[in-house]
Amino acid sequence: MAVSDVRGTRGSAAPWGELVSAALLGTDRRTPDVPVRAGQEAAAALLDAAAVSTVRRRAGLRPAPAAERPAPAPPDPRPELPDAARRRLALLLADRGGHTGSRRGAAPDLTELLPQWLAAAGERGYRAPAALLPALLDAARARTDLRPAALALAGPRALWLARLNGDWKFALRGIGGAAAIPARGDREAGRRLWEEGLFAERVALLSATRRLNPAAGLELLASTWSTERAEDRLMFLDSLREGLSAADEPFLEKALSDRSRNVRATAAELLSALPGSALASRMAARATACLRLVGAACEEGGPVVEVEAPAVCDAGMERDGVVAKAPAGRGERSWWLAQLLESAPLGVWSGQLGGRGPAEIVALPVAEGRRTEVHDAWCRAAVRQRDTAWARALLGTPSAAADRPSSIPGATTMNAGPSATEAGSSRDTAKLLGVLPEEERAAWVAEFIASHGLSDAFRLLGVCAVPWTEPLGTAVVDALDIARDAGSYPWSFSGVMGLAERCLDPAAADRLDKLTARGDEPEDGSPGADGYWSEAFQRLVGTLRLRATMHAELAAQPTPTTGAAP
Repeated sequence: MAVSDVRGTRGSAAPWGELVSAALLGTDRRTPDVPVRAGQEAAAALLDAAAVSTVRRRAGLRPAPAAERPAPAPPDPRPELPDAARRRLALLLADRGGHTGSRRGAAPDLTELLPQWLAAAGERGYRAPAALLPALLDAARARTDLRPAALALAGPRALWLARLNGDWKFALRGIGGAAAIPARGDREAGRRLWEEGLFAERVALLSATRRLNPAAGLELLASTWSTERAEDRLMFLDSLREGLSAADEPFLEKALSDRSRNVRATAAELLSALPGSALASRMAARATACLRLVGAACEEGGPVVEVEAPAVCDAGMERDGVVAKAPAGRGERSWWLAQLLESAPLGVWSGQLGGRGPAEIVALPVAEGRRTEVHDAWCRAAVRQRDTAWARALLGTPSAAADRPSSIPGATTMNAGPSATEAGSSRDTAKLLGVLPEEERAAWVAEFIASHGLSDAFRLLGVCAVPWTEPLGTAVVDALDIARDAGSYPWSFSGVMGLAERCLDPAAADRLDKLTARGDEPEDGSPGADGYWSEAFQRLVGTLRLRATMHAELAAQPTPTTGAAP
């Protein structure tokens, strides 16, 4: 209907609700109070009236009071990215849709390079460009693995934007980065943020304070502990892992009486990581009563470790973190024994078992086929207490590792060490490796790959420092090349190839060029496999060179910061 018709048409007396009802029911069942021209049907008159009413509703809208303008975004004094690095971030964020096909091609996967770029930019102390903050937050919303690094790069402005856009509210629950923390000497601002800040800001403040001054962090937590929610107490308590020391023991002992079971369990775990704590002493007394060395000869001859699991789980054990109810399929006494062994200081076993060191103790036979049960508990203790000597002894030599994966659900790592061949082991070799120094860890995994190949090495590679050491990188590439020569399916090694793209030293690109050429198909190999392998190595080399370029861009002279709000 034309505007001129609207001007000449008498307005409808029927309200909008009646027009809608008549349209839904039909004019033969309900006749609204609308003007009808000569020869016009009731339905057409209804539509004319609705059109007039719509124009009136739009043209006659009363202006609402203006909303209060948001406060300006907080300043971020960190330096702006160099121009080339800023353009690189824009490209990475624009390409975050990833590959949709089954074949990735030879081009680098920019989606997988974004986490590395964010980490490298964060290490250099840059802040995200204001214009890219929305895209950065969208990327972090879609991928939870990006959130810590993305929010750290975005800084306090991420929280400012999250308050204005509900799509980014996850930033209010996450860690906003060091830029959101008050200056180190501003105790009053820190106290105010702790008492009035958002949960994300409080977690970041506590973590940063513990890193710089563990005693001050503990004081901050203790000041509001009794008023915190149980789930918040659990998260805050976990922050005490940073800088954990004997000074935290009195606070953690009180937390053993917390009304939340999860808080009590976490407090007990932290106390057991302090070998000199009172809880560790209590656990040592209980654990040493369960294991003793007897001189009776076993099949191999010599002393043997005899096991006597606890008969009951008393109130004292429960207060110290022992869970009384065993999981399905697990005997109660065996369950209690495992918890005592993993919570007792590993140092007590030398005196209990004839003055032997960790390697000698691990080599001892255990009566009644309970070797795996005892060793698995010691493995968890070694990880909890960060005991390098015990971790080394329990891992054993890489070449002696068993030929089967761990029984942990979802684990693809190998059990290793003298007792690894026993059935039912629940140890996590990757966590044990994490206790070793970085160089030793990389050397162990390199030897493991040289002895056993890549099929069970994925999780082990995941705990090695990046970039990989030259021996580890060489071992991985050699194993991939061997798999290629054997005619194996290349997609069976896609996970390791993806790790290599992210973790190999970029300087290795030139040495790998020769692997990009296509060779002869093995007679017993998979059809077309060599082409896929060539493509995968091309992508690996291209990715390494792109990573080198990215680091060079971040190392360029940064753009002077203006501190302006977005």
